Amino acid sequence: MKFGINSSLMEGAFTILQMGKNNYFPYDYTGAKNELLGCRESAWIGIFLNISPVYDVYGPDVVKLLNYVCVNTDFGKVRNDAARHAIMCNEKGQMLADGVLVKIAENHFRTYWLAPVLAYYVERLGMNVEGKWVRDDEYFFQIDGPKSLEILEKACQCDLHDIRFAHHRMAKINGMDMRVLRLGMSGALAYEVHGPAEDADEVYRLIREAGKEFGIRPLGYRHYCANHTQGGYPNQYIHFFYPYLTSGEYLAGYCADYFNASWGIKDMNQIWKGSCADDMENYFVTPYEVSWGYLVNFNHDFIGKDALEKISRNPPCTCVTLEWNADDIADVFASQFRGSVVEPYEIIDRIRDFGDSENAPYQLRMNKVFLNDERIGKEGGRSYDYYHRRMISLAFIEQKYAAVGTDVVILWGTPATPQKEIRAKIATFPYYNEEYRNETFDTERIPHPAFGK
Repeated sequence: MKFGINSSLMEGAFTILQMGKNNYFPYDYTGAKNELLGCRESAWIGIFLNISPVYDVYGPDVVKLLNYVCVNTDFGKVRNDAARHAIMCNEKGQMLADGVLVKIAENHFRTYWLAPVLAYYVERLGMNVEGKWVRDDEYFFQIDGPKSLEILEKACQCDLHDIRFAHHRMAKINGMDMRVLRLGMSGALAYEVHGPAEDADEVYRLIREAGKEFGIRPLGYRHYCANHTQGGYPNQYIHFFYPYLTSGEYLAGYCADYFNASWGIKDMNQIWKGSCADDMENYFVTPYEVSWGYLVNFNHDFIGKDALEKISRNPPCTCVTLEWNADDIADVFASQFRGSVVEPYEIIDRIRDFGDSENAPYQLRMNKVFLNDERIGKEGGRSYDYYHRRMISLAFIEQKYAAVGTDVVILWGTPATPQKEIRAKIATFPYYNEEYRNETFDTERIPHPAFGK
């Protein structure tokens, strides 16, 4: 949704980003370190996902359509209080879209990040189903960190302990209806809140106010995506890309219009960065490469089934975390200061690679990974992890080499630029897997609010 320059979201923002006419986002509040550590020490409240493509699908054939275009099943069994991670693939088994699907009524689902691909199928498959873009009608805030539950309960003066991971229910905040969904991207206990756009300013203000005693920190647009790597969540446009914009993909023309309008990208060649840029196929993945093979269900017909069945018999890769060598990182950084006779390596001093580029509004950097001069995979989503004080990324590595502790080499640098071998070590995945891990944390360990009894 869109926010005005005088929105409560701008309170305390150090810098503000304008995105289109009369649409503003707080870009930076207190700096990357302080903001990002919120999800480990207290909680942060973020607004980044208000850019999400939100798309409703509904009608008599909605379950039939979702079961056909998604590798998951059976959407007819999704409860009214549940959310699903849905994945769509092409005939090669490469992922075309993945995102969250929330059932909000019978034969009615609200989806996040599944369109424009899902919209294409709604329009082209001829089933008795309708679709509607609703992204400008709904606000979408995240509260992420060990104090997130207590903050939300104070803000809405209600008990939310009953909401399990990947489930949702309605609540009220100062008389306004609000959907609360237990999901997040840092790995810690986290929630999303959704509601009518006209309530956005007031809801945000109330949550910020309730969170003051818990040390809540607003998270700017600039730093949001740095949490995904340490949380162990491979993410589109950060760790991999989709093939739907390539000339050989049947969705290319349809989705290109949306992508250009949303990101301002007209020349796809400006996107590919890193040593993987010699072949755009390097940027595409299957569910098995990102360790989501468990979501694929072969008990129904779906697009890409034949290819994924073959891959499933011997999945070539799995997802791991890489810890980068500090001395090699320092050498890349220092190359900028060795004089005009030395061509420096591509910059590595940004907190993360995603979206924070010098010459384009968006770039995706992926690099090849080697072991003893043999290429064994690829990596992406490099980010600085303030909590562990490490530079890390996610890598999709051949399974036989994926043991924790294995030493590998990352080839840093886009072809035709100076390239550098950076040593790295395979680490645990997910990288953050501590007490408040959202999927497993028992909220009964947090006292219930007195007003909820």
